[in-house]
Parts: sequence; structure tokens; C-alpha cells
Amino acid sequence: MTHPQANLTQLQTEAAQRSLIERELTARFAPEDEVLRDAQARASAAGMPAIQISPVQGKLLQVLATACGARKILEIGALAGYSGTWLARALPPEGRLITLEVSAKHAGVARETYAQAGLADRVDLRLGPALETLAGLTGEAPFDLIFIDADKGNYPGYLDWAVKLSRPGSIIVADNVIRSGRAFQSPPPDESAEGAAAYNAKLLANPRLLSVAFPMDDGGLDGFAISVVLP
Repeated sequence: MTHPQANLTQLQTEAAQRSLIERELTARFAPEDEVLRDAQARASAAGMPAIQISPVQGKLLQVLATACGARKILEIGALAGYSGTWLARALPPEGRLITLEVSAKHAGVARETYAQAGLADRVDLRLGPALETLAGLTGEAPFDLIFIDADKGNYPGYLDWAVKLSRPGSIIVADNVIRSGRAFQSPPPDESAEGAAAYNAKLLANPRLLSVAFPMDDGGLDGFAISVVLP
């Protein structure tokens, strides 16, 4: 019989190895520049929660936006402007990122980030509850890429709007769809997991969406769902 201490040592070794791999991937594929580092420092100084995406996730968003030739991007949840900076950097000079944020405090920090990044001319930050703001975006659709990273309870509603505001070939990405596995429990044990579970169920039930989800952050305890809108 394996001794409990041996199991603990193995888990600690595996966790250390995962951490090393994550650091190496970040250093090689998604190194942060001064703007991105300052965005995180600015958020911390403002007392904002440290819930921004990882550098590798940011680089993946940039790769996806570039791959689909995005000219119009919609982001639901600006926070400190970290993910928006990765996204906006994939846009051509005439491109546009519309980012939605409910908190005036967070919006102020994000605007500072976009200004420092030299992206203020292509980022349009709109303040207010996202479900209300989304209803006014139909005249500006379709969007080539939509990134959802906001309050999890409203994720199913955000997905409905994302599909309405997209076109065939648009990419929809949502963060935090695993919730340490709680999104797969029945019933989900909290509102965050319940929202993620409902989002995942809607993805899989929609014949217009080709979707995949995979672990990416928090040591593999959470991650992205990526969908392509079909004709």
C-alpha cells in the first residue's frame, strides 16, 4: 500500500513541474512587455481582484483574432484592460475593440492601460450592465471575435447575444468554464459554477456552434471554451 506521505510528495512534485512548464511557456511564447506588466500593477494598486487572464491566454486570444482577420472585436468584461490590450494589438489600425464594463472604477483603470499601450484610438469602452449594453450593439454587428470574461451568472445570456452579434466564421471565447470541476457537478454547488455549466450546456446544444473546452489556467483547474459560428 502506498504511504500517504509518498502520495503527497508526488502531488507536490507534479505541481512544481506544472508551474515550471507554465513559466517556460510564458517566457517563450507570451512574454509580457512593460504595458502588460503595468496593467497588472495598476489593477493591484487599485485594489482590483487578481482575476485577469494569464499571458498565454492573452497570446491565444491574439492568435485567434489574427487568424480570423478580426477587424471588429467585442469583449464582455474589461477589468483593467489586460485582455483588451492583447486583443486590440491584433487589430489593424482601422480596427475596433468594443469592451463592456459595469464598474466605473475598473473602466478608469482600463482606459489608462489602453492609453499607455497607444490603443485608445481603436478601443471603445462602454460603461454599464453588459446585458443592457449588448442590446444596443445590433447596428454595429457582426463582430469577428467575441470574448466573454465577466460575471458567470449571466454567461448564458451573454452567449445568446454573442451568437446574435456574430456571423458565420466568428469566434466566441469564454473564460472560466471549468470552475475547478464544479461546473460538471450536478447540481453545480454555487452561482459561478451554475452559470458556467449553463453556458457549456448551451454551447453543446447549439447546432450553429462548433465548440471545444480545455484547461488553461489556475493549474488546469479552469480554462477556455472556444466556439466557431457555423453557417
